[in-house]
Amino acid sequence: MRPGGPLLLAPVLGIFASVGTPSAAAPGVHYEDVTESVGIDFRHAASPTSQKYLPETMGGGVALLDYDGDGRLDVFFVNGARLDDPMPPGAPLLKDGPRYWNRLYRQKADGRFEDVTATAGLAGEGYGQGVAVGDYDNDGDPDLYVTGVGSNHLYRNEGDGRFTDVTTEAGVQGGHWSTSAAFVDFDRDGRLDIFVGRYMQWSTDLNPRCAADYNPFPEESPSGPRAYCHPNLFEGASALLYRNEGGGRFRDVSESAGVADPEGKSLGVALADFDRDGLTDIFVANDAIRQFLYRNRGDATFEEVALLAFAAFDEDGRAFSGMGVDFADYDNDGWPDVVVTNLANQCWALYRNTEDGTFSYDTHASGIGRISLLSSGWGVRFLDYDNDGWKDLFLARGHVLDTIELTSPHLKYRETPLLARNEEGRFRDVSADAGEVFQTPMVARGVAIGDLDDDGDLDIVVSTLDDRARVLRNEGGHRGHWIQLRLVGGRSNRDGIGADIRLVTGSGGVRQATATTTGGYLSAGDGRVHLGLGNETAIASIEIRWPSGVLQRLTGVEADQILTVTEPEAARGEPPAR
Repeated sequence: MRPGGPLLLAPVLGIFASVGTPSAAAPGVHYEDVTESVGIDFRHAASPTSQKYLPETMGGGVALLDYDGDGRLDVFFVNGARLDDPMPPGAPLLKDGPRYWNRLYRQKADGRFEDVTATAGLAGEGYGQGVAVGDYDNDGDPDLYVTGVGSNHLYRNEGDGRFTDVTTEAGVQGGHWSTSAAFVDFDRDGRLDIFVGRYMQWSTDLNPRCAADYNPFPEESPSGPRAYCHPNLFEGASALLYRNEGGGRFRDVSESAGVADPEGKSLGVALADFDRDGLTDIFVANDAIRQFLYRNRGDATFEEVALLAFAAFDEDGRAFSGMGVDFADYDNDGWPDVVVTNLANQCWALYRNTEDGTFSYDTHASGIGRISLLSSGWGVRFLDYDNDGWKDLFLARGHVLDTIELTSPHLKYRETPLLARNEEGRFRDVSADAGEVFQTPMVARGVAIGDLDDDGDLDIVVSTLDDRARVLRNEGGHRGHWIQLRLVGGRSNRDGIGADIRLVTGSGGVRQATATTTGGYLSAGDGRVHLGLGNETAIASIEIRWPSGVLQRLTGVEADQILTVTEPEAARGEPPAR
């Protein structure tokens, strides 16, 4: 959360003339706010105080999962806790009433949702932050890992509508302030491990007074309206990596795996195989320090290569306030790229994969620079909202400082969501034509993407800070052709998380995707892999490289369907493909 200071001149000529200039959305495609009509009434409780405790401004995550196996996506929200004004020394952060509960909404056959939090056992504990979804015990039911300030919780899905908190016996409590997390089989043993990003070493007892002039040294700014402190005032916290040992137990391998960097200030996490060596890599969005790219070496260790890969800083070599991140192929060259959001006066970073182990900073070449200069982004996801075969961008926006307009009138605390259409590798702001909700200012944070109504286009769920959630239904996107893949691992983890999918259309066009539930900010999306096909109905082939190394090739697949794909058995003694 790097505070906004004086407006900096843009490094690209003409950028100010382009800021906020939209172009038309795909004809007939827009989003409808259906939150009330589908019965979701979640309201995030941040518990704002005059003390300006930092968690108050971070928001909570949202997840999409079919927890009861009925074939319909359900929605889970992470909530805050009560904060007194001020908090007594050493006092815990408690969910001491229903307004602070995390919430699980079950989707019924008619498309409406019902709150099943109490019967599911998911009210939660403490001040929640993020959520990860994955079937860690390979029993066919998605489990939940919920992060928070001070401790995290692993909920095992019992398969009968109930969850059990197995945190202590599993050994995954965490500590400090955990944010985004991911289920990932980093060692390819067929069991999902847990990667946890942590933000900083903070507590209500360690909460200095900072003034709204955004001086990062509070002793030099004793007067003026109180504001949330700069993250540079606090020590970082290393990420955690829990290896799944089987039998419901995990082991902390953070140090031996090479991810325990104490300087980390992690907010967003995303997964992909960026160098196409058959191993899942991890990108971490860090706040006000360099970004991290953990390259999987294949020997149960990672190498942090962001600097070597030219993905640690912006084009001028400066750190920025990395918050949300996604990892996907936006230019259809078959190699996953990275987008990282940050605060206003810093352009969001778009790192294009150059196919040689490095990235090119394409923020301005792609059009992201002119869109993002005066905007603060949090949850971000690549999605092909109009099914034209190009991955677009959805952004949840809103500044971190509720006092920002006092000193920077050109910036806004509440911002409208943003939809940027991908026009063959260049992005255009099409929010003006994308639906009324894109004209509604809010302080948005978490974003989950998935096909809630199974009609072939991608819907959006947004969690807002201390306000009601939004469910945005895609209207018209299914007019373009599409395919969705639901992977069922055998030798690999049951979810197929980490599988690399490459689709070739009848005309030779390439679509690439990674099977994952992770991405954005604090949130988890639909685990099914969605690929838009545009006007094409013919699919020449779909190649799936499973995490086990098994290579599967499908032909004769029809478009416009949700296809379940089961990992084939490898020949006895056959080594994993690399």
